[in-house]
Amino acid sequence: MADGQALQRLVIERLGRRGEGLARHDGALVAVPLALPGETVLADISGDRGTLRSIEQAAPDRREPECPLFGTCGGCAVQHLAEPSYRAWKTGLVASAMAQAGLEIPVLGFIDAHGEGRRRATFHLRTVESRWRAGFMAARSHDLVPVPHCPILVPGLQSAGATAEAATRSLARAAKPLDVQVTATEGGLELDIRGHGPVSERQRAMLTQVAAELDLARLSVHGDVIVERRPPLVRAGMVALVPPPGGFLQATEAGETALGDAVLQACAGARRVADLFSGSGAFALRLAGSAEVHAADGSASAMAALDRAARKAHGLRRIVAETRDLFRRPLLRGELDGFDAVVLDPPRAGAEAQVRQIAVSRVPKVAMVSCDAATFARDAGILQAAGFTTPGVTIVDQFRYSGHVELVAAFTRPARRDRR
Repeated sequence: MADGQALQRLVIERLGRRGEGLARHDGALVAVPLALPGETVLADISGDRGTLRSIEQAAPDRREPECPLFGTCGGCAVQHLAEPSYRAWKTGLVASAMAQAGLEIPVLGFIDAHGEGRRRATFHLRTVESRWRAGFMAARSHDLVPVPHCPILVPGLQSAGATAEAATRSLARAAKPLDVQVTATEGGLELDIRGHGPVSERQRAMLTQVAAELDLARLSVHGDVIVERRPPLVRAGMVALVPPPGGFLQATEAGETALGDAVLQACAGARRVADLFSGSGAFALRLAGSAEVHAADGSASAMAALDRAARKAHGLRRIVAETRDLFRRPLLRGELDGFDAVVLDPPRAGAEAQVRQIAVSRVPKVAMVSCDAATFARDAGILQAAGFTTPGVTIVDQFRYSGHVELVAAFTRPARRDRR
């Protein structure tokens, strides 16, 4: 509390999109992390932020967090919120985004896709007493929080912080902070060290030795593979896939399965499918069980991984993998006209340029996956203006306890051979 500043009594009205409690003070909206709707709290206020000091009246749906670091570690926002209210909050975030865009697209369902937990985590490393220490960042801070156990990670990642520390010991004299992305795969742990820059031959040899000592599947520095002792396999349906170091993966295996099932259903009956922003092929390799697939993504390494997986798999139809910047060079309507369906899974910025080409093409079906409700709503509005309809969106919740949402929706319109 600032010197001379008195605590303010606030009544929390609702949750914000980051999971903070929102209240009114002197006519302005104040965000109070860790407070819940319906609670009366005491907080000190600085600008539009409040720091919770005590709870005078707790909300009925407040529950005990499952992690003792909740409130210190910045990874989770709403571990203290009971399940029904948690679902209602995330559903409300999506519904609000649709309403703000002027769309009448309902939320059809909420799928709990946490499964065994997140299969990838990025640990931040800072030098403490001449040694690397790994952890997550505190909320709204650069302070490091050591995390000996994290309930939202898969069991295979529970010792990943210690593994990251051990893997970087030969880099202990580096001046910059490091980030280590750790992924749990069928072959074991994969680590990609970032922030160091190129490593010397001596460091490569030491990292190779460390990888053997830690029994890592693969170790890389900024995507440069130091050693691959075993393929770091993940599954795309029934197909084994080795993504590039640090390559995109859906947050949880259960989430990818739920999204894959929805995409397959949306593309049912299609003989030719364009999978755009395809990554390493989580959807393309599933779709190729019954359709020819043209996959496109801006990452050459992802396209190479998809091509390798497709060549080794059995029983798939043809997959063409094209490296293409779909923001600058979207597939044009003439290229799109030969497809029966298009799958879109863009990054957070959405796929506006590509969607505008789909809108003027002959494509009758679109399956759209999104990790951002606002850009999804913008792109969905373009499709609707072009005659597409959708029964609604489904939330696939693979980001438990956070304000992040994953959406999937199927859009259709009558096939028109004269569409121009």
